[in-house]
Amino acid sequence: MKILMVSLGCDKNLVDTERMLGMLSDRGYTFTDDESEADAVIVNTCCFIGDAKEESINTLIEMGALKKTAHVRILIAAGCLAQRYAGEIRQEIPEVDAIVGTSAIDEIVCALEEADAGERKAYLKELHAAPVSGGRRVVTTGGHYAYLKIAEGCDKKCSYCIIPKVRGSYRSVPMEILVEEAQTLAEGGVKELILVAQETTLYGKDLYGEKKLPELLKKLCGIPGLHWIRLLYCYPEEITEELIEVMRTEKKICHYLDMPVQHASDQILKKMGRRTDRAELTERIGRLRERIPDICLRTTLITGFPGETKKDHEELLLFVKELSFDRLGVFPYSPEEGTAAAEMTGQISEKVKKKRRDELMLLQQELAFEKAESLVGQAMEAMIEGKLVDEGCYVARTFRDAPNVDGYVFVRTDRELLTGEFVTVRITGAHEYDLIGEPADDDE
Repeated sequence: MKILMVSLGCDKNLVDTERMLGMLSDRGYTFTDDESEADAVIVNTCCFIGDAKEESINTLIEMGALKKTAHVRILIAAGCLAQRYAGEIRQEIPEVDAIVGTSAIDEIVCALEEADAGERKAYLKELHAAPVSGGRRVVTTGGHYAYLKIAEGCDKKCSYCIIPKVRGSYRSVPMEILVEEAQTLAEGGVKELILVAQETTLYGKDLYGEKKLPELLKKLCGIPGLHWIRLLYCYPEEITEELIEVMRTEKKICHYLDMPVQHASDQILKKMGRRTDRAELTERIGRLRERIPDICLRTTLITGFPGETKKDHEELLLFVKELSFDRLGVFPYSPEEGTAAAEMTGQISEKVKKKRRDELMLLQQELAFEKAESLVGQAMEAMIEGKLVDEGCYVARTFRDAPNVDGYVFVRTDRELLTGEFVTVRITGAHEYDLIGEPADDDE
């Protein structure tokens, strides 16, 4: 049986996909990217915001149609949408043969085999069970970088977020399992390890009684073969002096931090259920830049949250201008059923949400272009991602660029460079969010 796997949503979902691929591969199944060759399709779904939910539903419907036009005979819905709307999927998309929830991905082989035998079942385990970890993964990112999911779920209960209801409470993966998994990835050729969770900074609190991310980072830095270690999803209130010091002193840790702040108006932050106010955010960012002067900071913001006034929005614009984030993404607020924010008064129109988003992105564009221009003339280490044959240049990323969300460096050289290779690049130009450069030793 050939399987087509479709992974939607975030990088944490991608790790689940890679685990399922590993389990299926161990059982002898093979895989295809060609819909016309697939006997079974597994869609690992997302439902974080409205657009993601719509994409997941449309993908299930599209894949379901293949059961009539191709030789696909099994369709499985897995992941967040499957967990949240199992009953609705079974009723509205009858082409789905099995449903696998977020805590039950280790049942994927059983789900496939029972569906092949004609059984239609939902596999929905207790959300607070230990996270599925260990075992073989089929890395789908090209082999030179990979994500390490260090925890599952979230305890923050932000008023707009559905994650605790589809992923459960915060559960850390034991440190020895993570170190072993990271070693296996490094032995397989992974050079950049990217730590992810709903919140990486709280790692270990549930298992060990205290935050253990700094200790985990030190152990990961000791693994031969790993060259870069990158941190995503660090909540500002959990960033400790110990974590900053480890980032500052351990050479393998990229001076890059993804730190979602969501807003800057104190009244909106309070309604969101966030744990920091504007003054605390400003202090934390200032401390990071003081201790790690070349740190690259990425954040995300939400516009049009219920009750957001024009004054709140202007305060957010001023905050972005003053703090000058290196990377920034903005999302119009999406009301998700089952969340406190969806029931709040003062809901904002889609037109206003998007207008405010566009204003923020226009401001950020100006700031980002200025920052890109300021890098011209500098020499920076970059990892080669591939080659654009038609353009005669290589695509690379610096420590300032996380895959799939940030920019690239386009490296022009006559030398033969390999994907995954690290090269010192002198920046010779900037084009919007991307940089242009050449190997520094080409100067000689």
